[in-house]
Amino acid sequence: MRRLISQTTKHLITNATTASRLNLPHQPSSHYYNNNISRLARFLTSLPSNTSMASDKSTPPLTVDSINPKVLKCEYAVRGEIVSLAQNLQQDLQANPGSHPFEEILYCNIGNPQSLGQQPITFFREVLALCDHPTILDKSETQGLFSADSIERAWQILDQIPGSATGAYSHSQGVKGLRDTIAAGIEARDGFPADPNDIFLTDGASPGVHMMMQLLIRSENDGIFCPIPQYPLYSASIALHGGTLVPYYLDEATGWGLEISELKKQLETARQKGITVRALAVINPGNPTGQVLAEENQREIVEFCKKEGLVLLADEVYQENVYVPEKQFHSFKKVARSMGYGDKDIPLVSFQSVSKGYYGECGKRGGYMEVTGFSPEVREQIYKVASVNLCSNISGQILASLVMSPPKVGDESYESYFAEKDGILQSLARRAKILEDGLNKLEGVTCNKAEGAMYLFPRIRLPNKAIKEAESLKKAPDAYYAARLLNATGIVVVPGSGFGQVPGTWHFRCTILPQEEKIPAIVSRLTEFHQKFMDEFRD
Repeated sequence: MRRLISQTTKHLITNATTASRLNLPHQPSSHYYNNNISRLARFLTSLPSNTSMASDKSTPPLTVDSINPKVLKCEYAVRGEIVSLAQNLQQDLQANPGSHPFEEILYCNIGNPQSLGQQPITFFREVLALCDHPTILDKSETQGLFSADSIERAWQILDQIPGSATGAYSHSQGVKGLRDTIAAGIEARDGFPADPNDIFLTDGASPGVHMMMQLLIRSENDGIFCPIPQYPLYSASIALHGGTLVPYYLDEATGWGLEISELKKQLETARQKGITVRALAVINPGNPTGQVLAEENQREIVEFCKKEGLVLLADEVYQENVYVPEKQFHSFKKVARSMGYGDKDIPLVSFQSVSKGYYGECGKRGGYMEVTGFSPEVREQIYKVASVNLCSNISGQILASLVMSPPKVGDESYESYFAEKDGILQSLARRAKILEDGLNKLEGVTCNKAEGAMYLFPRIRLPNKAIKEAESLKKAPDAYYAARLLNATGIVVVPGSGFGQVPGTWHFRCTILPQEEKIPAIVSRLTEFHQKFMDEFRD
């Protein structure tokens, strides 16, 4: 309507003004001008009274149909439909106690340790408190409230921060002194040199992943190798940046193994479709699958990336979370260097976060990526993208440095720090084992061992009647199961369909993070629900 009014009005005004300037034959210009003005007046007065030239209320400026289609394509199951349902149930429980067959919602959907009762590491929080409020460093009472090494560390960190102000911007890669500390920690972990100029401090690992996707993806013809099952950050980020996810399936039968033959097959398939595969993402220890890669397998992956010219994206945020004695964490950088590949031989980006491990500082949003094997020209572009965001938050930067340089033997805080760390990791291992055993006792459920990370990813073999019921409701069968589980027990899990899985199989992801004393009750509730569900839909 607005366009029609505009075009008609413009036409009549143009005719009128033209006539006023020209001496048209057989037609006095004033008469022609007046005639067009009269026609314009009649047109405008004929419009409905609620018609506006300024806006068309029937068409909002932004609708679901007019937003960026890449946003519509993006999905993030960890905070998806099931979680929204859980939040509504939680509000209902608060407003109407006793209205459901459970008293609380147990969020087993996300790796958010402190929300489920895990306590922060004392040394880390003491240093943060002193850095954020440095005036108390000079007070005599501080000596009795804080450990000597936390006071000393706070002074060291404040000396590194321009203006000693945690509320100020830093260098776009992060405070140089903190990057020095992180590089030293990486070197101590791997036994190979690390350059602080290769470190980009980020608000958790996720911004680093997004940054690399921005740099790698030029169009939908660019592909990124991702494990299936995968952490939905990767599929979401690839979708947002307009690329193509190239899946490689982990082998559930061999403990979620990564087979090079599968990578070769999927690479050939992608290339036949005209997709240029640019990078390989590996999550080790695995999320949602909990496996820890063997060093020999990592060597094969490095060799594959080198041969095929792929950037290796190493998600290593669970490097502290290894629960079985026969496995240990090896960084991909350590593996590559031990194979003789230097800084310039293979492009490698390693991600770390303060959100996981034994620290669980999700809300502090700290992390880093170590970027090696790129030309100076590409590095300049990475820095440019980082500088657009100015810098990551300073508290997260400080935590990242503390995680990579915790108290050492002889420091006043060492014994308490080690006791807290060891207590958390041992408890997580026990919780993983209890949940694993409980899941494997359920009819039609198999669950691989949780070697690391914070999750179990059991396979559930659902009756055909349950699958058909889910399909009639236009839901994935595992999403239907998860919704029924939530409504019956208050337990929140994430359907496996949100992570990707072999077609025709169904799973869910469950964290091992609820407090240890609550784990038996979770297993009990889950067992009771599952038995009733299977009986209801038994073929």
